[in-house]
Amino acid sequence: MDKIYDYYFRSKRFFIQIIATLFTNLKVQNFLKGTIYSGKFKGICVPGLNCYSCPAALGACPIGSFQAVVGSLKYNFSYYVSGIMMFFGALFGRIVCGYLCPFGLFQDVIYKIKSKKISTERYRYLKYLKYLILLIVVWMMPVFFQDEFGATIPYFCKYICPQGILEGGIPLSIANPAIRSSLGNLFILKSTILVVFVVLSIFMYRPFCKFICPLGAFYSIFNKFSFFKYEVKKDKCIDCGKCKKVCDMDVYMKNSQDNLECIRCDKCRKVCPTGAICRKFK
Repeated sequence: MDKIYDYYFRSKRFFIQIIATLFTNLKVQNFLKGTIYSGKFKGICVPGLNCYSCPAALGACPIGSFQAVVGSLKYNFSYYVSGIMMFFGALFGRIVCGYLCPFGLFQDVIYKIKSKKISTERYRYLKYLKYLILLIVVWMMPVFFQDEFGATIPYFCKYICPQGILEGGIPLSIANPAIRSSLGNLFILKSTILVVFVVLSIFMYRPFCKFICPLGAFYSIFNKFSFFKYEVKKDKCIDCGKCKKVCDMDVYMKNSQDNLECIRCDKCRKVCPTGAICRKFK
């Protein structure tokens, strides 16, 4: 317990994650009321994966917002939502996953439970699954599967995303008797998915981020050309391999500074004995 305390409460990254989570979920009193905030800020997308249906949520989830309009008759392409996501991606790459995503924070905390840890490097081919989910479930299905009124279903949010049931479904069902009485198979399905990822997160680092999250897939594309970068100074690198050993996202910074899986957590830079890894913004 002391090691966990020291790790978290001496980490700037952890405090940034906490602040980001609280800032996007300020209406905490709604948890007791069992209602969802629907004020003027709800039309603004937050950068990380944060469920629109969370009682405390001030803004909207970019993935949920994108699905809601991408297949409509009025908006064939969501310029506003996509623009926000591209803005954060172009500036920082996947740093949103490392610092600003509430579900990323949730997985980080779960991973600190003492257990035998399993390396996900052997399952690295599963990382491509999140790109298929982004392409097919988040984009193609809302575009091509609509009802006679031009409405579509946010398939990822409704059937897959465990953040929705964690932040929205469970709190609302606890506080609101009407919602609790109408729970059915969908609630069971989403709860099962959540339990699976909670269990996996005890043994694996961020399995949802690595294999499933379409928002992470979107931001990862920008790692190649974002303004915020990591750079390894070859004249200082001594090939000790410490950066690879410490990286929970299975990235070898020496060989790939713009790796799609890098969430800019900064562990590699802190462990480098020669200061060969540096951050830059250009």
